[in-house]
Amino acid sequence: MILLTTSRRPTRNVRTFCRDLSHVIPGTLRVNRGKLSRMGIAEKALELNAEKVAVIDRWKGGPGKIQLFRVVGGEGLKLIPPIIYLRGVTLRREIPGAIIRGRRIKSMAILESQGATSDIEKFKNACSEFFEIPIISQSEVLGGKYDAFMKIFTDKVGYLIVTFILLPEKIETGPRMKISHLIWETNHAS
Repeated sequence: MILLTTSRRPTRNVRTFCRDLSHVIPGTLRVNRGKLSRMGIAEKALELNAEKVAVIDRWKGGPGKIQLFRVVGGEGLKLIPPIIYLRGVTLRREIPGAIIRGRRIKSMAILESQGATSDIEKFKNACSEFFEIPIISQSEVLGGKYDAFMKIFTDKVGYLIVTFILLPEKIETGPRMKISHLIWETNHAS
């Protein structure tokens, strides 16, 4: 299980983004952080039998950074790469035609794209490992085994875009994230 929480003083958009992610990524549990320190988050994760934690930080009133952690017994949280810096987020309610209410997503996969760059492949593998979701080909999408898939691609400007597509309708359900950059060396970052 993966614990999903926010920074200490989240804005409304950060809370909504956290809730949207908890609805589309299976195996996540959203927890209000309150005044918990990082050690407090680790204790809460151990209490809920979660082995991983994702913390969404705010920047200028919106979601700005996602940090991924592994819960280490008595030591607390260990930062694992990458640190994801967000340029912008489109919430589920802001996506035209998105199905907001309805069935819960129980199984998800990452769509393997043709001609993906090495950065996209590295990020896909990191997401697959952290969120414990498989990477599948285009032909496997229509098999009916998954409720949704995560699509990762670059836009015209070169930003990494992550979005979620509901199956079998093939409707974007969101949230959509525009990633400005990824930090892979986490020995000095916190």
